[in-house]
Amino acid sequence: MSGCPTIYQIAFSRLKGITVETANEIIHAVGSEENFFRAKESDLQKISGTHSKIFDDGYRSDLLEKARYEQSFITGKNIRAYYFTEKDYPVRFLNAPDAPLLVYCAGSCNLNGSKAVSIVGTRHATNYGVEQCRNLVFGLKEALGDDVIIVSGLAYGIDITAHLAALEAGLPTVAVLAHGLDMVYPAQHRQTAADIIRHHGAILTEYPAKTRIHRANFLARNRLIAALSDCTVVVESARKGGALVTANIASSYSRDVFAFPGRTSDEYSEGCNKLITKNIAALITSANDLTALMGWEHIAEHKPVQQQLFVELEPDEQKIFDILSGRDYVNINELSTSTKMPVHRLLSILVDMEFRGIVQSMPGNRYKLSHTA
Repeated sequence: MSGCPTIYQIAFSRLKGITVETANEIIHAVGSEENFFRAKESDLQKISGTHSKIFDDGYRSDLLEKARYEQSFITGKNIRAYYFTEKDYPVRFLNAPDAPLLVYCAGSCNLNGSKAVSIVGTRHATNYGVEQCRNLVFGLKEALGDDVIIVSGLAYGIDITAHLAALEAGLPTVAVLAHGLDMVYPAQHRQTAADIIRHHGAILTEYPAKTRIHRANFLARNRLIAALSDCTVVVESARKGGALVTANIASSYSRDVFAFPGRTSDEYSEGCNKLITKNIAALITSANDLTALMGWEHIAEHKPVQQQLFVELEPDEQKIFDILSGRDYVNINELSTSTKMPVHRLLSILVDMEFRGIVQSMPGNRYKLSHTA
């Protein structure tokens, strides 16, 4: 059953130093994960021709015991676990040589969506960085509709800004953690993690429950952020930092890397400028730059012009339609001024247009044309 690996698969995924390549070799040699744990240590040594620690009876027994606990935990918490041989396993991971055999996931996001963008940066985001990050997310929403996943690491600064912007824009977002799903770190972002799950996003990790917070895990986590995405965007970064690690890993996976430039005197633009100078990242200033470089077609380019002819609009509705056309969004007060209609009358019309799929409401009393209009 998809999302429910066996105890043997969970234990097998925790073998020290295991990769997808070595896992396939071992399974090919012994027949299955279950056979690996049931075999005698001496038989495994004969098959492999080596005396590896992973064949030790005590070591394998301990892994099975931990796997039993983990299976009970994920079952009780309604957590899915994607094993590398399953169809729902993130297919982008298979292009990363150090991908985990198994990842744990809370939430309903389709990890194999057609477009995924990771957004990373400093924990000490400036107003400039926050603005660029939000503009990027809302720009991607405008250009691509719901057909894009925003990936980040739930950390302070740029990470949490990207997640919150995605939630506000109505985009699915995936937070990749450096610990098990029995906790959220930092604790201040628990509510955001819950909101991500509730709004069809996901919390993802390769680590089992009871994993202690360790700096090395955060560095390892960065490779999953890079591997889960088609491209990585660094919004702000000092000369050194986890965002640069993520960017370099993404580049090593042959993924596109982008960075927002900044003033040479700004500490938290130094890393981005460095990536651009070294040709690791392409310079972007907007979502349109990113979509153009990725070759992603905008949803507007899919809209048949004649489709509008088949929508029966009343004169007042046509006024609203014309004002919203070509705009990211329009505030209700601006609409009232432009149409010369009182807000109460305007809201009544907008509700009707929303039910017919012509307009879409957004947070902050803003409206835009829906994708089908």
